[in-house]
Amino acid sequence: MIKFSPLFKKKINRFKSINRGYYSFIILIMLFLPSMFSVLIANNRAIIVCFNGSYYFPTYSSMLTGSFFDQNYEYEVKYRELSKIFKEQNSGNWLIMPPIPYNPYENDFKEGIYPPDSPSFSAKHFMGTDTMGRDVACRLIYGFKIAMIFSMILLFVNYGLGISIGCFMGYFGGKFDIIFQRVIEIWSNIPFLYVIIIISSIVVPNLFMLIVIMSFFGWISMTWVMRTITYKEKEREYVLSAKAMGAGSFRIIFKHILPNTIAVIVTFAPFAISGGIVSLTSLDYLGFGLPPPTPSWGELLGQGWANMDAWWIVTSVIFAMTFTLLLVTFIGEAVREAFDPKLYTIYE
Repeated sequence: MIKFSPLFKKKINRFKSINRGYYSFIILIMLFLPSMFSVLIANNRAIIVCFNGSYYFPTYSSMLTGSFFDQNYEYEVKYRELSKIFKEQNSGNWLIMPPIPYNPYENDFKEGIYPPDSPSFSAKHFMGTDTMGRDVACRLIYGFKIAMIFSMILLFVNYGLGISIGCFMGYFGGKFDIIFQRVIEIWSNIPFLYVIIIISSIVVPNLFMLIVIMSFFGWISMTWVMRTITYKEKEREYVLSAKAMGAGSFRIIFKHILPNTIAVIVTFAPFAISGGIVSLTSLDYLGFGLPPPTPSWGELLGQGWANMDAWWIVTSVIFAMTFTLLLVTFIGEAVREAFDPKLYTIYE
């Protein structure tokens, strides 16, 4: 179990005192945690169904056919229609639909109307539909979840590689450091976008593949930072004392040096998450990101740019992206102010 020093706890309290950053962190958590249960917010399956005295939970169960609910078809029951039937029958059966009763892949075509459709509260398309008749609000929610998960996984992978390699370079120095410096210099000159384009032309990238590709390039910046810090920390008294007591190199790096550099690691984290969101959105917008019909802010942004008359598409995605990046930026500013002793600007 990691034990934080009193100084680190003091910095956490300092972060809490910076209102703009702290409340932005609370808002972001309040947005992200519900998005992990997005099937309960936006889905065409009912959350709970009461039928003939029995209760069913279609969202987290296997498919239920129409005949199961006394309907004349064998494919999956249409819960929006079933809700209307239950109300007309008034037989004590009922169901609860999510606030947005559509899934992100569902096409809702209206007779005589060519999509995209403008926002409609009666149809529960609160932010309208896109060019394929899919609910924009639903795809925004799922796209937000995917972008946040992608950014955090990418953060952990990049930090895991960058911190480990950087600590080894700074601690061992010598030939090990020189060899990795040359490797990093060569590696950093490889054009990242061209690699994505080449791979996307050969195979269809998925979330895991994009994380792997971006991890090949994303660990470099953190490596330089950790190398510099480790060079400084390894000459301090506590490291020399650990060496004198016979502690091994790995124990000194991960048990002594790394906990004393956590302030720097935490300072860079919010901006790394922001960079991950922007990178994924940009790749999706250019067509080299997640394959369609995966919900994506970049794909919605592309639709909005190509259909400026459908103002609700571009407006909703730009607002969602701007608001999210603004929250992350405020958090990053507060973290930097709380953890960096060289900065004296006060954010309120």
